[in-house]
Amino acid sequence: MNLPWHDQALSKLQKMIDQNHLPHALLMTGAEQIGKFELMQQLVGILLKDDALIRKDNILQELDHPVLIRRSSYTNMIYCRSGEINANTKNRSKDIRIDQVRAFCEALNKTADNLQIGVIFYGDQMTVNAANSLLKTLEEPRENTLIIILAHNIQNLPATIVSRCQNIHIAPNYAEETQAWIKAQLSETQNADFDIAQLLENTHGVPFKVLSELSDGSYATYQAYQNQLLNIASHPLMISQTQDFEGNELAVLDCLQNLIVEAIKLKTTKQEGGLVELNQLVKSVKSEFLFQLLDDVYRAIRLSKTSINLKLLLDNILIVWSHITHLKQYPQISTNY
Repeated sequence: MNLPWHDQALSKLQKMIDQNHLPHALLMTGAEQIGKFELMQQLVGILLKDDALIRKDNILQELDHPVLIRRSSYTNMIYCRSGEINANTKNRSKDIRIDQVRAFCEALNKTADNLQIGVIFYGDQMTVNAANSLLKTLEEPRENTLIIILAHNIQNLPATIVSRCQNIHIAPNYAEETQAWIKAQLSETQNADFDIAQLLENTHGVPFKVLSELSDGSYATYQAYQNQLLNIASHPLMISQTQDFEGNELAVLDCLQNLIVEAIKLKTTKQEGGLVELNQLVKSVKSEFLFQLLDDVYRAIRLSKTSINLKLLLDNILIVWSHITHLKQYPQISTNY
């Protein structure tokens, strides 16, 4: 499957292959749903000169019995993944455990005449002990062995792992080629209903996320939040009608963050976007207030992982948002809840 936003990463990999400089360990990073697994499959297909073989693997399917590692249709390839059932607890583990990584390393330490490939996904879900147990195999790889680690967030990987891998990053993408690919996946009705460029903006340049949000109804919910937030900014009294936000504070903050980023972009470029209400807001608001509110929203999103009262924090942010075009001085939003 040719994914246009992979072109740069794939070109880098192809150059390594052509120059016989492919390292023993690759780290493929990028946002969730950016297509790291698909890029790995494409690379393996090139290396094996058999694209169909690797695509027979149904490794993303969750099994109903405990396993440590999984085998590929290609004899010398194994997978180590999160989400497997723990034989001891009988529960599905969110992490990649040390016993899984040990089994992974043991399998790769066996002699093989042909290329051996080991894939870990997702590496940033390894426990500390699991990551440490991988180090020796990364430091002393066997001949003719390639380890590929997929990770959503490189910052959640130990530096000792990152330093031993060649990083291939898939960046967010908003290009016309990517928009055309998304359009090709949608029905004629959907193409008529949605602004693909705006959908990519809302998902921060992650094409697969656009498709998933359209299919599961998330985008319809997002549009409802967006409309309500714009109404609040235009009609401050609407702030009393935010019952739909209760229990969905983080999603609302993400939506507000996107609106503010878009407003800053329009303000800076002196252009108009597709949202009439946002265009009107941009004409009246001070740029510094948008940046200050964006900082407060970023901070609220970070604090959502703590025990803070997120509802109260969102309420206070919305009060500022409702008066953003009339503020004389930007207020301090407290986080002492």
